Amino acid sequence: MQTDRTFTSEELRYLTLLSRQFPTVQDASRQIIHLQALMSLPKGCEHFISDVHGEYEAFLHVLNSCSGVVKEKLRDLFGTAMTRAELEELATLIYYPEEKLADVRERVEDMDEWCAIAIHRLVELCRQTAGRYTRATVREALPADYAYMIEELIHTDRSEPDKKEYFESIIHAVIDTGQADGFIEAISAVIKRLAVQRLHLVGDIFDRGPRADIIMDSLLTHHSVDIQWGNHDVLWMGAASGSRTLVATVLSNSIHYNNLAVVETGYGISLRPLSVFANEVYKDCDVSRFAVKLTGEDAAKYTEKDKLLSARMHKAITIILFKLEGQKIMRHPSYGMADRLLLDKIDYADRSVTIGGKKYRLEDCDFPTVDPADPYKLTEEEDAVIDQLTDSFLHSEKLQRHVRFLYSKGSLYKLYNGNLLYHGCIPLNEDGSFMTFSIGGKERGGKAFLDYADAAARRAYYLPLGSKERQLGMDFLWFLWAGRNSPIFGRDRMTTFERRLIADESAWAEPKNPYYSLYNDPAVCEAILREFGLEGPGCHIINGHVPVKAGRGESPIKCGGKLIVIDGGFCKAYQATSGIAGYTLTFNSNCLRIIAHQPFAGKDKAVKENFDISSTATVVENLDRRMMVRDTDAGRDLQAEIDDLQLLLEAYRAGAILEDHRK
Repeated sequence: MQTDRTFTSEELRYLTLLSRQFPTVQDASRQIIHLQALMSLPKGCEHFISDVHGEYEAFLHVLNSCSGVVKEKLRDLFGTAMTRAELEELATLIYYPEEKLADVRERVEDMDEWCAIAIHRLVELCRQTAGRYTRATVREALPADYAYMIEELIHTDRSEPDKKEYFESIIHAVIDTGQADGFIEAISAVIKRLAVQRLHLVGDIFDRGPRADIIMDSLLTHHSVDIQWGNHDVLWMGAASGSRTLVATVLSNSIHYNNLAVVETGYGISLRPLSVFANEVYKDCDVSRFAVKLTGEDAAKYTEKDKLLSARMHKAITIILFKLEGQKIMRHPSYGMADRLLLDKIDYADRSVTIGGKKYRLEDCDFPTVDPADPYKLTEEEDAVIDQLTDSFLHSEKLQRHVRFLYSKGSLYKLYNGNLLYHGCIPLNEDGSFMTFSIGGKERGGKAFLDYADAAARRAYYLPLGSKERQLGMDFLWFLWAGRNSPIFGRDRMTTFERRLIADESAWAEPKNPYYSLYNDPAVCEAILREFGLEGPGCHIINGHVPVKAGRGESPIKCGGKLIVIDGGFCKAYQATSGIAGYTLTFNSNCLRIIAHQPFAGKDKAVKENFDISSTATVVENLDRRMMVRDTDAGRDLQAEIDDLQLLLEAYRAGAILEDHRK
């Protein structure tokens, strides 16, 4: 084929570089064929999870079950051939292969026969799950030690007489050589990996629940994940960056909710400097308002001495926090938060504080380190303690590894396959217009402010320690955590001061941004989507942060399906409010579904009794036609590659680029 096309110098420069990867017409043509085949595959399943708040057992179970996708595939494949009990046992084996094998071994006499049956079924499920991928993609998902065996088994047609014996011989050899356990663990991992192509975690991995670090460890090994930062994630990111204010916040929150395991055990951060300081300085103080929340077994596990020490530590770090927050507010008038300077509004004579022109009685004003003449200044001892604690956060290798991952895989928002994902809100005015912020010396609102905020958050971690620019970034992370109408906080104020020191609960109110009442208006949702370049059917906002009160009849599906809130109370602390134990969302080639989950009874019960989370799925949207890879963001990228390769072919045929057959 001849062509008269002429090429610009810029095109020739690019095509010359591309020709190094595809040096002949044959190479370029082969890649075009491969990419066009990929475009014709069905879209993979996306899995959306939000607000897991350290509840690692429930999170890992939902991740292992793919919010019911694995069990659904089992029913489709074996629904008429297996009993319900057998299906549930096989599902548990996939979720927890090592633990389930140990459980089965205690009660099954012929383990070889049991493993042979299980392997046959797992191979069939793996074959079906792999059907929507190319062989190359499946090959990438296979663990090296068992790649050959799994690939041969899932691509061998047992119905062919010549292949049946070959198929069976592989399985028998796996069992005879003592490799059954390892093989079952490996193929179960492949099934779970192929069942969900992409995981979206829409914020708040940290705080409240016991071990966010275990969740982060699991995410580090996930094959395809993105994270939209929540306010609690940003809090820990700031602490890991070296923000003394956010270190104090992390510790105040962790002590308050009796959740120090993640700090001490998870990240190896010693609280001895704080405990010594608190026991010395606050030993004669009233700390009743700072008593730690203890429930269930914890209430009986701690001695009165332990409880007293925890309360002293809680009060000590919280007073440090109030001082540091005050310094930050005074340092940044553009935050517009001068009304949140409260230590200087205390009247010690009549034990009161004036907030917003109203006087409130203080239940506690015994603050030995607060100088009424200069209330926001740290004492030398406080300064030394917070410096030591901050240094521990900066030098926790595991915490730094996790926070680097949050930065590399995370952002404030994400656009993916027609959906806009963010944790908190897009700050709005009462009339539905985008609220603007003057932070950074320029008025910004909507997408422009989130882009600015994302960049500022990164400066806090990546710029040199001690630099002014890094300090500005760390201060801004605090604004994202607790600032007025911050896009991931979404409230007028954070009333930690009032909750700790004032009994009148009317002072505790934290008014939400108008976004949370306006997001039921289709015009508002459409305006937000347009602001981020999305328009038309098939576009949605996927939101976390504020638990849906499902027990009171609230629906997670807002605005006729344009906006979906997937915070349903994963964390036990929120389940009384939500009435359930979390929402997740799945988006496959046929539909978008939201799944409501009931509380998880624990991994031990799941393994021994094949207990699964009770879940109810609701279709948010059925697609008019099956969504293929060509219809996705990845498909558009593939098409761009194809277009470039087609141009390279034209250049080869025109003689503008010469083939290199030596490679």
